[in-house]
Amino acid sequence: MRLATLNNGTKDGRLIVISPSATHYAPAPIETMQAALEDWGNAKTALAAITNFPEILDVDQLLAPLPRAWQWLDGSVYPSHGALMDKVLGIEPEKPNAPLMYQGVSDTFYAPRADVPMADEALGIDFEGEFGILTTAVPMGTPAAKAGDHIALVVQINDWSLRKLAGPEMKTGFGWIQAKPPCGMAPFAVTPDELGENWRNFRPALHLNVQWNGAQFGNAYGEPMAYGFDDLLAHGARTRNLVAGTVIGSGTVSNENFREVGSSCIAERRGIEIVDEGAPRTEFMTYGDTVRMEATLPDGRAPFGVLEQKVVQA
Repeated sequence: MRLATLNNGTKDGRLIVISPSATHYAPAPIETMQAALEDWGNAKTALAAITNFPEILDVDQLLAPLPRAWQWLDGSVYPSHGALMDKVLGIEPEKPNAPLMYQGVSDTFYAPRADVPMADEALGIDFEGEFGILTTAVPMGTPAAKAGDHIALVVQINDWSLRKLAGPEMKTGFGWIQAKPPCGMAPFAVTPDELGENWRNFRPALHLNVQWNGAQFGNAYGEPMAYGFDDLLAHGARTRNLVAGTVIGSGTVSNENFREVGSSCIAERRGIEIVDEGAPRTEFMTYGDTVRMEATLPDGRAPFGVLEQKVVQA
């Protein structure tokens, strides 16, 4: 099952169910994605019962599947990405025996075709392609062995970053505020069963194709996460309840053979250049630049649809 949110002029939009062909949709019997997640046991059954899709789908009219959330927790579970980012930022962080995670801005998730306003080109504008989940309500202390029961939907995310601010903010010991503007989300949120055998051990076994200004940039594989989404969810819920509609991200999708498959963010490519050439040469984004992301299954299907966003001056 694939769900989306139609722009109806309200902040939370109107929940819709997407046809198998992704060309049509049906209005959901529940008004919003947040309402569905808060009563997911009943909502999932009602939504899955829809088999008639009378309306023609225009992806340009979609908001993010969850346009705003109570909480956004982003992990960093691809080891190759973490190692390269340490070089880019010039830091040597502690390596705990647990997932890395920070809490970011959640009151806005940009639409999949949105122009994304940025304050200043000089701040190192970067995209970050990743996967994520939308949760049901999660009790404090839920262990990883039970966490999978609380994963309602899987999403694809563009976690925008301002790299010139990231290192200084991390070195303060408090973490990111200015370096992390709102994220974008691909048009469709999917139930894990929609991914079939490509949802393994709570990991998405899909390639994430990334293009920058129309040129191929990366095609990393999502499965080799050091921690699955069950582990990330349990980590986030260790000392707090997670409300229904919490969004949890994987961090930038990255593979050890990054020189062959490319990268899901500019900073990682700059890290490779530092390692190989002694200094970075790829510049960050400028106003008017676009990024396109599409996660694909082995048969070529794109379960989350295409996320394509342009950077504009705020």
